[in-house]
This record gives sequence, C-alpha cells and structure tokens, in this order.
Amino acid sequence: MSQFAINLIFVGGSFALYIAIAIWARAGTTKEFYVAGGGVNPVVNGMATAADWMSAASFISMAGLIAAGGYANSTFLMGWTGGYVLLAMLLAPYLRKFGKFTVPDFIGDRFYSTGARLVAVACLIIASVTYVIGQMTGAGVAFSRFLEVSSDMGLIIAAVIVFLYAVMGGMKGITYTQVAQYVVLIIAYTIPAVFISLQLTGNFVPPLGLFSDHIESGMPLLAKLDEVVRELGFRDYTADVDNKLNMVLFTLSLMIGTAGLPHVIIRFFTVPKVADARWSAGWALVFIALLYLTAPAVASMARLNLMTTIYPAGPTADSILYAERPDWMKTWETTGLIKFDDKNGDGRIQVYNDTPAFAATAAERGWNGNELVVNNDILVLANPEIANLPGWVIGLIAAGGLAAALSTAAGLLLAISSAISHDVIKGSIKPDISEKGELMAARISMGVAIVVATWLGMNPPGFAAQTVALAFGIAAASIFPALMMGIFSKRVNNYGAIAGMLAGLISTCVYIFLYLGWFFIPGTATFANTPDNWLFGSTGYGISPLSFGAVGAMINFAVAFTVSSLTAPPPVRIQELVESVRFPRGAGQAVDH
Repeated sequence: MSQFAINLIFVGGSFALYIAIAIWARAGTTKEFYVAGGGVNPVVNGMATAADWMSAASFISMAGLIAAGGYANSTFLMGWTGGYVLLAMLLAPYLRKFGKFTVPDFIGDRFYSTGARLVAVACLIIASVTYVIGQMTGAGVAFSRFLEVSSDMGLIIAAVIVFLYAVMGGMKGITYTQVAQYVVLIIAYTIPAVFISLQLTGNFVPPLGLFSDHIESGMPLLAKLDEVVRELGFRDYTADVDNKLNMVLFTLSLMIGTAGLPHVIIRFFTVPKVADARWSAGWALVFIALLYLTAPAVASMARLNLMTTIYPAGPTADSILYAERPDWMKTWETTGLIKFDDKNGDGRIQVYNDTPAFAATAAERGWNGNELVVNNDILVLANPEIANLPGWVIGLIAAGGLAAALSTAAGLLLAISSAISHDVIKGSIKPDISEKGELMAARISMGVAIVVATWLGMNPPGFAAQTVALAFGIAAASIFPALMMGIFSKRVNNYGAIAGMLAGLISTCVYIFLYLGWFFIPGTATFANTPDNWLFGSTGYGISPLSFGAVGAMINFAVAFTVSSLTAPPPVRIQELVESVRFPRGAGQAVDH
C-alpha cells in the first residue's frame, strides 16, 4: 500500500470520527453551545483542555524551536506549562464561581460597563484571530505534505471539517471532539519518539533517553549533540542564556498570556462545580505533561539525526552529496520547506552557522555559505521519515498534526463567535434576543469566523510567523490583568479597567509592530529587530518584542490602579460581588442566563 493511501486512511478515519461525534453531541441550546451544558466531567474537560491548548504550535513548532535554539528555547516549555499553574490557582475556580459564559461577559458585569465589555471583546478578537492564523497555516502545511494537495486546498478542507463539527456542536461538540483529538495527537507524538529514542539510546522512554548514552558514540546524548553543533559553529545546545532579563520576561509573558487566552479560560465554564474547575486544570496539566516532557527529547534527537544524516562521518568530514540525499529530504523539498543552494559548486550539502565568527573555519573547509535551509516546523512531522520508521507511523503523525491544529482552531473560533453573539449582539445590540435567535447568531458568527480565518490562512499578513507570540502578548497585556484585578481588587473600577486594557493593548502592539517593522504606513519609522535596538538594548539586557507582553501587563496594572484611585470606587453591590466570588460562601452552581 502506498504512503499516500496510508495517510488518507489515518487522516480520513480521524475526520470521520470527529464528524460522528459532532452529530452525536449537537448543541440544542445556547448553554450547550457556549459551555457544553455546564456538566462536563473534570477528567474529560482536562483532556479536552489539553487538546485545546496543544495547538499546531505545541505539536508541530515547539520541538522545532527547541531543536534550533536548545536550552534558550526551553522558555516555551516553562512559560506554557507555568501558565496553567497560574490559571488553576488564580483564575479558573473564581471565574467558574462567577458563572458567566465568556470572558467579556465577566469583565462587563464585574466592571459594570458596556464599554469594558466591548474593549474586552476587541482584545479577545485580536488575540484569537492572530492565534488562529497559525493554526490554519499549520493545517495547510500538514495537508500539503501528507495528502499531496496545495496548502490552499488543505486550508479549505480543514475549514470544512471544523465547520461541520464546530457549527453543529458548539462547545458540546467541540469538547468531545477534542477528547478524541487528544488521544490521536498524543499517540501520534509519542510513538515516533519511542522508536527514535530506542534507535539512538536504547531507552524506550524518550525523556529518560534524553539523558542516556548515545549508542553509536558511547557519549551522553546531549554531550554528543553539543560536540556536533559546536564543530559546525553553533553555540552548544545546552549553553546558558546571556540575557536573563529577557528570558524571564519572555517566560512570564507566555505564562500570563496562557492564563489570559479566552479559548482556554472558557473551558473552565463547562464543569458542574467550582472545585471541578481546579480539578480540570490539574488534569489538563497531567495530559499536557505527557507531550511536554517528550518534546525536549524529540527536539534533541531530531537535531542530532538531521546533523548526522548530512555529516555521516562527522562534522569535520565530507557531507553527503546532494544527488544522494535521503528520500525524506526529496519529499519535503516539494513543499518548499527545505531549500538547497550549492554555493561552492561541489555538489555536497554544507550546513553550518554562517556567521563572521566561524568564517575562517568555513573557508578552511572550502565552504562558501550555509547551503541548506530547513523550516523548523517540519522536524516533528518529518521525524518518522528521517528515522526510517514504518509508513503507518507517518500516517499517524499526519493525523496527529492535523488534530492539534484543528482542535485549537475550533476553540479559538468558538471564543470569537461567542464574543460576537453573546457579548456584542445579546450584551449590547439586542438584549431581548430569543434563545433560538442567539443560537442562530452564534452559528452564523462561527461560520463567518471560519471563512475569515481560512482567508487569513491563505493570505497571511507579513507578520504571520510571529502571530502566536503576538497573540500571547496581547492576552498577557490586556485580558489577564483585567481578570486578576476583577477577582482580587474591590477598588478597581470601570474607568480603571478600560484605561488599563487599552494601555496594555496599545503599548504592546506598538512595541511589537515598531521593532518588527509591521507598520504599513509609508514613511513610518521602524527599528531593526536586533538586541542592540531593543528597549535597554545598550545595557545588554534588551527586551525583545516577543517578551513585551509582560511589560504591557505591568503598564495595564499601573494605569488601572492609578485611574481607579483618582475616580469614584465601584458601587457597593460590585464590591460585595467581588467578595462573594473570592470566598467560599455561596459556592456551587453557575448562574444560568
């Protein structure tokens, strides 16, 4: 059986399962559409939350980022998992006790302001739309490789599948579909990792294999990897980070961004009781850990496999001839995600750190520049092929990559449609809309959001590569502080909340756009995105545009408290509401709408 047929069986079978679940779990009320009826078991919700969270960025990109950057990019692991600890401790149970359907719903009621609700809607839509672009693009990449269609056609297929199970089922359908998607993606991620760990170290547990000896050399695996990359001019894979301030801020931005992402937060509105929200977060961490503990091993082993494939006799010896490159490389070249340029005309593939510091060594070896560009996003998807694993493993990882992208896309699209139908239409434009009308508005909003997301995936903005980081920065700087102050401060009022969210949102977007050159206004000044040009860059502790979300959050807090202290305190009923949410009396069922 051909590899294409195997891929089609795995991908098609998983899609059929998702659609069948959506038909079985079709939402019949707004409560089922928004919060799955509020009766989801915490273990089930934890698994669905893990799938909702482990997007294409986690499944496809994270290991690639760690493979490329080594220890320096461990910030993704620390930030994303740490965010769930914050969510479990500081937000989930209190938001569940408040008993609303959406994040803007909470902010609008807590800050007794339609303006605050609409600002929260704007922040939610900006963060969610930027995030969903990456998911749809990831789905397109996976489709183009494994189903041998164009990326645009892959996006359309993905959009149709999401439309079928998300529009019909709402949160109810998405929840049980995400459980199935979690099972698919975790099996798809771990099985290739087990095979590769056995090949390289003899240990079938990848996280343990990472700290085992490399069979061929007898050296510790990480020491062998350090040696290989060092001889090619790269920093040691395990090298420490020079700019600790930026590392801390980036980790913090990812943490509070995670805790502020609307599509993650709304999952905790689906459980029956306040205690279940904490248990859901705990179970989500367990299910996430299964992948996140494996990711560093996948990254390290993929990097070592790639280097030793190109330099089979070692980095100081001859590399492989381009004409004799392995089949997996030929396959991925057709996607445009691997590119070769024979700069010295010797017919061999040279890969090294093409920097002035390594120029003399490269010249001695007859190298005229790095000749192979490998997109980081392909490492996880190509891992089974690099390691010559069976065809069914390749088909499995195709289904897993698509499950990761589609599960998060569905959650994001639901957050967007809920904000439009519940918070804008019902909350501001037509408060007397019937339940049937609101449900129809939610489904139409979801359909429109899917069309827009598909179009953006097919025509991504110039900054598409940074959209995930931008989404986290926006959520960190705007939504997270508002939720924290709404729960833990009785003094912050509507003026402070609105001013804080706007200050955090605007400062973060301006800084990111300014330093990444994303302004589209002719003549607008932008700065080169180098450490020397960052804020405090001259001190050696510059703040990267991707780390600025944490600073934006601090600005949000400062502005909100300052404005609130200069204006009237919230009404007594709001202060009593905050008190009742923070303390256990009256805990129990959510308030139905």
